[in-house]
Amino acid sequence: MTNTKGAPMSSTRLTDGPLVVAIDSSTTSTKAIVVDAGGNVWHTAKRNIQLHTPAMDYYEHNPIRWWETTRATIAEVLSKLDASDRGRVEAIGITHQRESFAPFDKNGQPLRKGILWLDGRATKQIREYGNAHIHELSGKPAGVTPAIYKMAWVKENEPEVFDKAYKIVDVLGYITWNLTGQWASSQAAADSLGLFDIRKRDWADELLEIAGVRRDQMADLVTPSHEIAPLRDDLAEEWGIKAVPIIAGLGDGQAAGIGAAAVEPEVAYLNLGTAVNAGVESADYKYDPVFRTHVSGIPGNYVFEVLQSSGSYLAGWFRQSLGDPKLLGEPDPQLDAAAAEIPAGSEGLVTLPYWNAVQSPYWDSVARGAVVGWRGTHSRAHMYRSILESIGFEMRLNLDSLEDGTGVALEGVRAMGGGTRSMLWRQIMADTTGLPITVCLEDEISALGAAVLAMAATGTFGSNDVAEAAKNMARFGETIEPDMALHEQYQEIADVQRGLYPKLKDTFEKLHTLAERNPSTKPESPAAEL
Repeated sequence: MTNTKGAPMSSTRLTDGPLVVAIDSSTTSTKAIVVDAGGNVWHTAKRNIQLHTPAMDYYEHNPIRWWETTRATIAEVLSKLDASDRGRVEAIGITHQRESFAPFDKNGQPLRKGILWLDGRATKQIREYGNAHIHELSGKPAGVTPAIYKMAWVKENEPEVFDKAYKIVDVLGYITWNLTGQWASSQAAADSLGLFDIRKRDWADELLEIAGVRRDQMADLVTPSHEIAPLRDDLAEEWGIKAVPIIAGLGDGQAAGIGAAAVEPEVAYLNLGTAVNAGVESADYKYDPVFRTHVSGIPGNYVFEVLQSSGSYLAGWFRQSLGDPKLLGEPDPQLDAAAAEIPAGSEGLVTLPYWNAVQSPYWDSVARGAVVGWRGTHSRAHMYRSILESIGFEMRLNLDSLEDGTGVALEGVRAMGGGTRSMLWRQIMADTTGLPITVCLEDEISALGAAVLAMAATGTFGSNDVAEAAKNMARFGETIEPDMALHEQYQEIADVQRGLYPKLKDTFEKLHTLAERNPSTKPESPAAEL
């Protein structure tokens, strides 16, 4: 059986042609896959990365783990290939957690822990420096995620760190240095730091000045899907492969879209992961108050993307904090079944899902979660369903902006991420957005997106034709159709939910001020326990 817009649904490995290795270094782990030109994933490997939270809203990694886990997972997947198949490996592609960065000395040793995309320490800097001009120049609304504001925090609070730094790079840049010996990154990866003149696809001096870094401290930039440099000879020998090219990859959000073959503006990707994000491709640049604009993995293109910080994180938080303690936050079929019995709208219980602040559409780093409408007859299942519905309401609001940005009405959504495993949540997302949702078969969808760019670089589908490679390598499962009667019913509830933030905005400001006066812990030393 063949899907009309994707690769064959069977998983028969191709017996000839190139293989590529792809790496996805994310917030929780690094994954490696081996893929053929049909999109068949031959082998996978995974290594977890410890998340450090030294203070409220602080999120960090030991950057050395970015490389250690990459090296271990590549070695593992390649060890599963016989010698003849290792000889078919033609390229290595990389995707990574966007916006995260760390400073390094000349020998590649980190000078402090890496500061991650979800870190919320830079509210002061966001408010001091964020403005419409920076948004238009960089494509990034002022908010928690762009690294520029957290870099400004380092400049103001740990000035000696940047003074000593030889390079300050994203995750992909550090992995590339270890693979090749070159401090380089992809335009479609480094762009997420928020330091680009995005139209020029190059560092912007005025943004570097705000961040407190110099141009010579930045990585060299390479067009996505093009070769950065060959793999180091010693690593090629260690892994039993040729000194294959390392291909300029992209951020994990854009990579998920490429892995889902969402390469045309009428089809969006929807990642139901720790955060929930959705995006569409565009041949033209545009900036908008609701969405952020990224450099696409398709050379010359852009991606318009909306981001909701509380996705499967929030559902998992609920199951961990208020669910069955024996499940340790893992999916709970009984809870899903109970929530499925609750009527749409959760009988008047409405959630504002801003547990991790709010990105699209308000970009407010001090916003907080709220649950409104409690009655004594409500249960845990009501709140759980209300959480899932709230994420859908937010997504429909944000998709409206994506459609306005491209001028093209969406025909459907390609979904991926852990949230797609919940039949309840998939149906709620279809019903609240009013769009058919097609589930991607590949679990490691961002890694598959990096593999698509690597495969495009081999010339298998034409010269760096990323879109054609994506269409041949994407793999799809079932499509969930929306219940349009429920969609209409949901509109009134969505209007109630969307009215909550304006009413609570001042309250969130007061709560933020109170929390700042009484922090629970003090940050550890920036170089501690590296």
